[in-house]
Parts: sequence; structure tokens; C-alpha cells
Amino acid sequence: METVNVAELVERLGSDEDAVRKMAVFKLQGNIGDPSFADIFIAEGGLVRLRYLTLHASGNTLAYSLTSFSRLLDVDKGWECVDQELVERIVELIVTHPLVNILRGAMSILVSIVSHPYTGNRTSQINNFGFRALKPAIAIYPQFLEMLVSRLSSADHALCANALQLINSLMRDSITHDPEAEWPKFIQKLQDLGVIRAVYVLMQDSALQDLAHPLLEFQSLTKVLLRKWRDIPVNQEKPEHRRALKGIYLASNPEKNPDEATENGDDTRRSRRHHPEKWRRLGFETESPAGEFYEVGFLGMMDLADYVRSHGDEFQNMLLEHSTKPSRQRCPIARASLAVTSILYEHFEVEKSDMDDTKTYLISESRAGFDKLFQPLLLHWTRLHVAGLQAFFRLWKATAAEEEDLDKLIELVRILIESVVGGAARIKDVQDVEEELADFEYHRLRGLQMELLELTYEDAWGQHLRQVREELHHEALQFVKEQRIRSLLQGSWFALDSHSRSEPGPVQKSTATYQYAQLSHNRRYLHFGQFDLMGDRPPELDTLPEKISNVSVNPDHSSTATLKTAPRQPTTKITIHGYAPSTATGHGKGHSHARSGSRTTQKEVVLLTLRPSSHSIASEWLDGLLMLLNQQPITAETSKLIDLVSNYGLKIRLLNVRFDDATFAGEAPQVPARDGLDEDYYYDVFGGA
Repeated sequence: METVNVAELVERLGSDEDAVRKMAVFKLQGNIGDPSFADIFIAEGGLVRLRYLTLHASGNTLAYSLTSFSRLLDVDKGWECVDQELVERIVELIVTHPLVNILRGAMSILVSIVSHPYTGNRTSQINNFGFRALKPAIAIYPQFLEMLVSRLSSADHALCANALQLINSLMRDSITHDPEAEWPKFIQKLQDLGVIRAVYVLMQDSALQDLAHPLLEFQSLTKVLLRKWRDIPVNQEKPEHRRALKGIYLASNPEKNPDEATENGDDTRRSRRHHPEKWRRLGFETESPAGEFYEVGFLGMMDLADYVRSHGDEFQNMLLEHSTKPSRQRCPIARASLAVTSILYEHFEVEKSDMDDTKTYLISESRAGFDKLFQPLLLHWTRLHVAGLQAFFRLWKATAAEEEDLDKLIELVRILIESVVGGAARIKDVQDVEEELADFEYHRLRGLQMELLELTYEDAWGQHLRQVREELHHEALQFVKEQRIRSLLQGSWFALDSHSRSEPGPVQKSTATYQYAQLSHNRRYLHFGQFDLMGDRPPELDTLPEKISNVSVNPDHSSTATLKTAPRQPTTKITIHGYAPSTATGHGKGHSHARSGSRTTQKEVVLLTLRPSSHSIASEWLDGLLMLLNQQPITAETSKLIDLVSNYGLKIRLLNVRFDDATFAGEAPQVPARDGLDEDYYYDVFGGA
């Protein structure tokens, strides 16, 4: 870097020629970020001339001056020149000037001024810093905030970043250092100007690298706001809290509710004021609603108030509909609203500050890291609360729930939000999320609940749960094996085609059209015979002329594709291969072991062909024969049945076994006393179904 003569540079800043001043301040912006250079520059009297240019220059000279002044403040120098005149000039530029390069520098200066109480030494009067330093200028230019929010839609990402940084600084200072507690009004003003929607669009943009830091800071500030609102206890002594509760009550339209009426019309007004279920009718547990906001504070009351204000008709219709039902069947609207607020609060981990992890993600993670870190749906808190609350109402109605089922419904809504909101991609629009919450089927949700329950127990018990799965799978296999073999013991009719009747081999030729097969009671012989007609009753076992002893030959089917053929198609068949018996023995149809002759001289033939009339019968007989020989089943239908039985067994055990105390945080429940109970027993969690 070339050596700069600071004294000469300062002299040129005061030149009468604009071109000389422009070149001097252009060179200054590249060097002023060096603290040593800045010290020499100030010692040479350059600060006064830089301030003058900032106040009076135009064009590129002004742009370079603003950038230089901003970089000087970044190294915590030059604060003695920050006064109301300078602040007013910067605010004026932001409101009136169209050039991007001027706006960037102006916003950067205001960010430093607003943030100075937390990042620099207080070398001047405190009123010159923080949000309070801007208030006189904003009073002169009331369109300042509107113009600032509009810059978030600029095509220039650097300008967007500068504008959002300034908004973040104003929000943080207002929330943290507003002695008059006017920050809610300021935040509401920004929201009314569309800051939420603008930042939401930026979060879903593809150019995250340029805006990552200010966007993440805005997300963090959103959590700060939510925490601050939640930490404010609801107090009916405060006028705004009292007004909010009154608004919730009046939105219920008590005049039209049967519960509010009395037999004496003259006492209607008095009874309405003192009705014993004034608040319980709205879904509160008691007649002291303020205390029920303990877990979610003013945030919970805001959410409930926003719902009844924006969905008043739905609110009133539900109250009217439920007023005719017994109290235990009425949907507790207020408690449901508080529960959804709490669920969202936990889902977005509002208590956790994500700014500590931001630097790590920005340094080490790719776009995938950004997708994990950004939570654009957090910005639409109110809409998610309404969608979650309406999902609760839908589930309450679909399950015909009662008051004692409240906790179960809350848990279902928690799983629903974790699945839909937690599973939403960064670029997924909030409207699509709302629709998915509304359309999520109850049975699908219950299935998801069981999967999560299994995963939770897997984490808690690990190897023990895997052992249980193996045991249950073995039990299911034995259960299905017995079911399949009993189908063989019961016997079945099978069709015969012309090819089967005329094919050569040990099977006796016949003109019959049907075949009946049945396993013997001792499970050692498969008996069968051919018939012209199917009788009303199955034939007796001892009337079947043919049999295969030991049933130890290998059952098979012609091909996998054949077995998958649609029911009632004649191509579905099972063939049993074996060795024809020696004519010397003459005992039975076929055996697994010949009684005379060498196996090497025998030829394997088809002993029996079965043509099941349906896919289910084919599965029962094929897998029944295999499992009878202690071989594994091969059809999809049998495998599905084994999994079904095994999974049901696991779910029954999970639903009837509670976690041990080590799994849950908190104190263990007190063991109730019972007369005559001693300690001479044990409880095997996994011992039996």
C-alpha cells in the first residue's frame, strides 16, 4: 500500500475545487479504517473537514465522505463530531436521496450511532447515541421508518443488508434501553409497515450469503421479543392487560350465549356481570383468567386476543355450538390457545439464543447449514398459532374428545407442529404450511405418534428395546406359522385343469375337475384326492386316496411372477417335487426317502400340483408348507402379517409401560401407601405380552 501524506490529504479535503476534494476523500476511505492512520488524521485536523463534507457535499464526494465517516466510527473514533445536526443530515439523506452508494454510507453511520452504547466508549452525551439520538430527526422526517423498510425490497443486496442492520439496531436499542417502555409501539409500527413480510421474503431468497448476518440477527431479535412478551406476567391492574381480557370476553358475544341468560329479564345485565362461568365458558379452568397465563405470560394473551379478533365468527360459533353440550364435552378454547403458544415457544427454542451458533455456521457450513439455521416461519408466529389452534379444534371434534382428553390432544398437536412446521423447507411458503396443518389426517397423525414413541423408547432403552423387537418378531413368526399350518389342517379345494389331469407322472390320471388336499392331524402326511364336484361338506381325511409322507419334499411355485398373479387366474400354482416311491414298497403316494434303490438312480418328479383359487390361499398353503418344514416364508402377504402382529405387540407393550425416573427430568412421583404391601416382589418390564 502506498504511503499517504496525511497532512497533504487533509489540506486537499479543504480545497475549493470539487475534483480535488473528491480524489482526497476517495483515498481517505481506503485508509481511514486503520486506527493508527485515523489518529494521525484527527491530529492533523481532518475530522472537522470530513464532517463538513458529510454535511454539505454532493454526488460521489458525498458518498466517499459518508463511507469514510462510517469507517472512522467503526474504529471507535470521531464521536466528538456526532451531534443532532449530523444525525438530522443523515436521516434526511435516507429519506430523500435515491443513490445507492450514498444510502449505504448513511445507513452505516446510523447503525454505528444507534449501536454505540454497547460497542464503544461513551465519549459524548448519552442522548447523542441509541434510538433516542434519532427521535428529533425522525420527528422532522416522519416517513423515515417507511423509507427504511422499503429499502428491504431493493435489488441491491448490500443496501438491503445496511437497511436491515439499521432496523436491527433500532429494535435492539428500543427493546433494551427504552426507559419509557414505548418499545411495543415502535415494534408495532415496524410490523404495520411490513417489515415481517419483507424479511420473510429475504430469508427465502437464494442469495443468503450477502444477507446472512443481519437476517440471523433479526431472527434472534424476534426471539428476544417473544421472550420479553412471555416474561411479562398478565396483571389485571394494568390498563392494557385489562383491556385485552375485556376484548377477549366481548368477542365471545355474551349477549347471544344461552349460558349468560336468566329467567328474569330485568336481571340480565347483573347476571352477565356476575355469571359463575363467565371465563370458564371461554375455556379457562377457573374464573381468575390472569393466573392461567402463568406459563406463557402476555405472549399467550396476545395470541388468544389476536385469534378472537381475527376469527371472531368462528370463536362465537364454537361457543354457541358447545353451549348445548355437557361441560366435559366443550372444547376448552382458551386453554387450547395457551397450549399452542407453549408448543410453538418450545418448537422454535425461543429460550435458546441462536446468535452464539451463528458464527460457527457462517464459517463452516454451506447452504445446507443456512437452511438449518434460518427459521422464516418463526416470523409468522401469529398465523402459525391460529393454524395450530384450528388443528386442535378439528382433532377435538374428530376424536369426540372430552375434558379429560385435553393433555392427549395437546400432545397430538405438538407432534403435528413438529412434523409439519419442523419438516418444512426454508423456501416453503407459510400458506402451504397452514394448509398442511389443516389437512393432516388424524389416523396418519396417530401413526406418526407411535413411530415417535418407538424412537423415544429406542433412545431410552436402546439394546433392551431391540431385544424386545427380536422376541416379538419370533413370537409373531410362530403365531403366523401356526395359523398357516392350521389352514393346511383345515384343508382346501383346488381346481384342476386339463393339463394337470392328463400330464404323465406318478399322479393318477383322472377326468376330475377338482382336487382336495388336507394335512393329517399328526402333521406328517399331506392327503389329497380328485373329485368331479365340490361337495357341500369337505371329504373326510380317511377318504382321500393319496398322500405324501413326512411332507419333507421341497414345495415350490412355478415363479415369483406366477404367485403375484391376480386371484382366480389359473396360472397361480404350487408344485411339490419329490422322488417316486419304489414299486416294492407300494406304500403311499410319495416319500422323502425311498425304501429301496439308490437316490442317485431315482428321478425327481412332480408329486402334486395345487392351483389355489386366490392369492390369499396361495400364500397360506405355500408358506404353510415351507414353515411346516421349518423354512422361512417367502410371500409378501405372510411377511406383512408377521410384521403387523409384531408391531402390534410392540405398541401394546409401549403403551402399557412407563418410563423410569431417569428418563424424565424432575422429581419422581410419590409412591402411594398401601396397607399390607411389602417389598417381596419384582417387576419385569419386558416379561411377557
